[in-house]
Amino acid sequence: MAVKVPLKVGDKQSFTKTISESDVYQFAGITGDFSPFHINEEYMKGTQYGNRIAHGVLTFALSSTASTLIHQPYDDECPVASYGYDHVRFTGPVYFGDTITCNYEVVSVDEETGKTVAKVEIINQNGDTVCVAEHILKFLEFSAS
Repeated sequence: MAVKVPLKVGDKQSFTKTISESDVYQFAGITGDFSPFHINEEYMKGTQYGNRIAHGVLTFALSSTASTLIHQPYDDECPVASYGYDHVRFTGPVYFGDTITCNYEVVSVDEETGKTVAKVEIINQNGDTVCVAEHILKFLEFSAS
């Protein structure tokens, strides 16, 4: 049975956040990823980056916020779940204090399967792309009790 997908091709959402030192340290604590890339300033001075950088997955996580925001007005009518991400690439560093914006745009809608595919692009305050991906949302059948 086809599900009525409330989104359409071209729908867009964005989410912006400045990445702080505490964001990175809390993420390291949650994930156990204490790579010197994220927590050792002296070590990083000797690398091409010159400073600590945020975890790629922390940067990428902003896409989850954008995907929640784009369908939020429809939650009561049609529940939705993340079906996964494809082609995730970390294309540039995110430094402590960078302000990054996740741009999320629906590029296809399949009413038969109840799925949408969105292009995800995360840019920094200079307009440099730091992460890209494709995201699939799955809209579910729902009947109120």
